[in-house]
Amino acid sequence: MANLKEIRNRITSIGSTMQITSAMKMVSAAKLKKAQDAIVAMRPYSNKLTELLQSLSATLDGEVGGTFSKQREVKKVLLVVITSNRGLCGAFNSSVIKKSIELINTAYKGKDVSILTIGKRANDLLSKSYKVIDNRSAIYDDLTFEASSEIAQKLMDLYEDESFDKIDIIYNRFKNAATQIVTHEQFLPIVPAASEKSSNLDYIFEPTKVEIIQGLIPKSLKTQLYKAIRDSFASEHGARMTAMHKATDNAKELRSELLLTYNKARQAAITNEILEIVGGAEALNG
Repeated sequence: MANLKEIRNRITSIGSTMQITSAMKMVSAAKLKKAQDAIVAMRPYSNKLTELLQSLSATLDGEVGGTFSKQREVKKVLLVVITSNRGLCGAFNSSVIKKSIELINTAYKGKDVSILTIGKRANDLLSKSYKVIDNRSAIYDDLTFEASSEIAQKLMDLYEDESFDKIDIIYNRFKNAATQIVTHEQFLPIVPAASEKSSNLDYIFEPTKVEIIQGLIPKSLKTQLYKAIRDSFASEHGARMTAMHKATDNAKELRSELLLTYNKARQAAITNEILEIVGGAEALNG
């Protein structure tokens, strides 16, 4: 009977866990809808703005593009690693961290690499072995363009005063609820568009091209970072919803197996009791 009690306790425990994972799945599904609508609506604007900026940068002469389009010898690199503040979302955080470590050990091997983290998970894991200069995990408490712009402005200032020669962003790009794509983008300096592509574009500038691009660069960079954070935010809820869905299914399967085991053990115990009663009755008759 002690074995039966242990199995009953496990069944109860798994049932409680299943309720929690099911609730977390529904919460993430509700948050995902809002986050998905936001990134899907923003992505065409951001992509077109980046394309326009790259096309204009490719046609500028000399230093007209300003500091942000100036290519320097890469000695000091800053990686902006975007993860979540919470776990229970499958490989969402670990895939970004693995990509960051891979870049440090391969593409930027021998360079002076620093990290700026957005999300507690990246900060907790990377700060143990690498140089983390800042952590901006509080942005998820108020995810607005203004809050993101403050981080983007800091990155632009760090590049402008030559604290870093190159700044990259690593994050999960949202594809759908079940798929997140680890993405590595160059933030600064600005990457000019291919000359063949830009040569086919014909714009009329009012005011001058220089004035437009000088005002467009900061706005485009702020939009690029905000899009990356929004992408990561939607990906987080998609990954958590999928992970909790799988966890709930696994809990149901395990509970079914335990119920079968419990019923078999209970039936065996009843059979043994019947045998003992019959044996005792026969002994008394004898």
